[in-house]
Parts: sequence; structure tokens; C-alpha cells
Amino acid sequence: MRKKLIFSSITCLLLISLAFGACTTEEEVNTIKIGVIGPMTYVQGEHHWYGATMARDEINDAGGITVDGKDYTIELIKTDSNEMLSPTDAAAAMERLITVDKADFVIGGFRTEAVFAMQDVAMDYETIFLGCGAATEELCTRVADDYDTYKYWFRITPFCNVNLVNNSLMTLGTAGAIMQAGLGLEGSLKVAILAEQAEWADAMVAAYEAYVPVMLGMEVVGTWRPSATATDVTAELTAIEDSGAHLILTIISGPVGIPYARQLGELEIPAASVGINVEAQKDGFWDATEGYGNYETTLNTYAEGVALTEKTNAFFEAFVDEYGETPTYTAGTYDAIYTLVEAIERADTLDTDALVTELEKTDRKGAGARLVFMGTDTDTPHDVTYGPGYATGIATQWQDGEMKAVWPWDWDGLTYEGTVMWQIPDRVINKYTQ
Repeated sequence: MRKKLIFSSITCLLLISLAFGACTTEEEVNTIKIGVIGPMTYVQGEHHWYGATMARDEINDAGGITVDGKDYTIELIKTDSNEMLSPTDAAAAMERLITVDKADFVIGGFRTEAVFAMQDVAMDYETIFLGCGAATEELCTRVADDYDTYKYWFRITPFCNVNLVNNSLMTLGTAGAIMQAGLGLEGSLKVAILAEQAEWADAMVAAYEAYVPVMLGMEVVGTWRPSATATDVTAELTAIEDSGAHLILTIISGPVGIPYARQLGELEIPAASVGINVEAQKDGFWDATEGYGNYETTLNTYAEGVALTEKTNAFFEAFVDEYGETPTYTAGTYDAIYTLVEAIERADTLDTDALVTELEKTDRKGAGARLVFMGTDTDTPHDVTYGPGYATGIATQWQDGEMKAVWPWDWDGLTYEGTVMWQIPDRVINKYTQ
């Protein structure tokens, strides 16, 4: 009899333990799964992941998210899109992320050709996709053309390529004015356009060719289109030198940005480089170019001590402390997760359509900008609102081993504290002062 009682007691304790364990397990599986997709073997995807993990850790450490009375934590799913090489692989990665890994939401994306494919997959599954890398305007005009299908797409960073052109032209104009004043150059400055072979760059090239002469009074002497993954651009740079260009206006997001900047310095091409070179946004650029990347100027989002909002410096310092690197713009996944989480908390639901409505109401100060999405009554719904007071970006120049903000300089009265004067490269000074 005693053995039966002991056995019964043990059985009851086991059942209670199992029941308690089941309750604990049920609480632990209250997670919101966010897929982070990008070219993870490149800095662009690496910083997608870094920005996302920072946001996840901060939010989970603060207690997570409460939705309809239930507590949730964020779980990230890291997915390599291989999009630098294959849009098809990127689409397959998105499909797997949603159907196999069961991501509730997706953030990231970089190469335009691949993001179009990923966007279509996400929209087919009615999955909210917050873009953090591709700039092509059409990604948002799709929302205007077919709202019911594409309403689940929002762009966090960068602003669209049309506005990138505007920033590039303003930076080019600033550099040109400093060169003319500093070197005594007369007449129209000559500009060479160097753009990687990528879809996102096509419309920008056409815009540069049209607007550089009209808006800045400069002469475009030619356009060169190396591969985004080229390892040697000697032929292009030699032709640019022969053209007599004073300035090179760049559109580079891929790894070609390293050999381009290195060879520009090695060959002592007497032209200043201004525009977009995403590789020049990272700290490793200086060492990768062996210092020949000095004076390289690129549009950017972050620079030490330059606060675009009251949240910028804290994010910058925390990122550098954690990863030992300056964040590139694709680390905007940090703002993407906070934007999504705040919409979830306001809506108090995980219902996708309700969250679309709430995301459209977004007006928040992020680390990279004040984020307000373009309205459904515009040509580019769900895009980033651009201009002073919203998303502006900056331009940075490498000056003797340090990345310095050099623009905006009095853009409708806007100049960020910490911005310094753009410098004329020594090789250009030597050319025109001999």
C-alpha cells in the first residue's frame, strides 16, 4: 500500500511538473519572428544583421513587446540572399524565409534587381517587407500602381534614387565651387560619370547626364560602367584622365568601390571623386585601399559626432562599441525594427493589414532620420519623406585616415554640427598649381 502511495505521489509530481513545463514552454514560444535578408558575405548584409541584432537586444532586454495582453520577444532569422550574384537565389531565399522559417516580417534587401524579386515573393504571401538598402523609385511607385498587392512594402533607407541624385548634385556643386575658388579654375568644370553596371544606377546615370550641365553648368565628358564586382578599373580611369575631367561623379554600391578608390590614388588621376561609394562608408575602407582612398567622398548616413537626430550619436557609439565599426546605411535595420515594433504596440495586434495602416501613420525620430512615409495620395507611397526636417543624409570625405562629414553645407539653412570643409585632393592641387 505504501509503495502505491509513493508511486501515486511521484506520478502526480511528474504530471504537475510536466504541466508547469508546458506552461513555461508556451510562454517561451511567444516570439515575433523577423527575417533579416541581405548579402551576408558582404559588408552591406553584415550591417543589416548588426543593426537588427542591436535593436532586438535592446527591445528584448527592456521586456519585449506586449500585444493584446501577451508578452513577446523578438527572434531574428538570418538569411543570406546571395543577391550580389543572383536575383533568383534572392527570391528563393525570401520564399524559404517565409514558408519554411515562418518569418512574420522581413527587413533588409540591397541590390535592386534582387529586391524586386524578393518584393514580389513577400507581396504574394502578404508579408510586410521593410526595405533597408535598395533605392530605386519604382519599388514604391508599385504601391501607387497596385496598392492592394504592394501595400506591404515600406522603404526605411535610403531615400529613393531621384533624391540621391539631388544630394549628389549638391555635393558635386559644393566640391566644384571649392575647386574653382581654391585653384583659380576658369570656365566649365569637366565631369566624368563612373557608375557600376546595376539596374538601380541606370536612371541615375541618365539624370546625371541631363542635369549636371543644366543645373551646375559643368560639362559631362563621358560615362563609364564597370561591373559592380570588378577588381580592376585601370582602363576606365586611364580613359577618364585622358578626358581631362576635373571631377568624377560616382554611383557605386558594390565591392568595385575598393579597387576604384585605390587605383584612383595609385595612378594619381588628377580628378576629385564625389558621389556614392558605399564601400567608403565603412571603417575598413582606409586599410583596404592602403590609404590611397584619401579624399574619397560619398553620400552617407553616419559620421562620428554628427547628429541627424537626437538618437544618432547614442546609436553610433553603441554600434562602434559592439562591433568596432562605423555603421553603413544598411544598418538602418535598427530603425526598421523599432518602427515595426512601435506600430505593433500602437495597433495592439499582429494582424498584417492593421499594421500596414499603423505603419502609414509613422512619424518617429530614428537614428538616421525623422521617418515619415510618403502618403497614398503621392506617386511613391511608403517611401521615405526627403528633405530638411525629414531624411537628408550627409556626405563624408576621407581626410588623412578619418571619415569626416562635409555636407550639407547650408541646405535651406541646414548644416549639421561637426561638418567640416571638403578638401581638394593633393593630386589635383599638384596638377593645377604647377
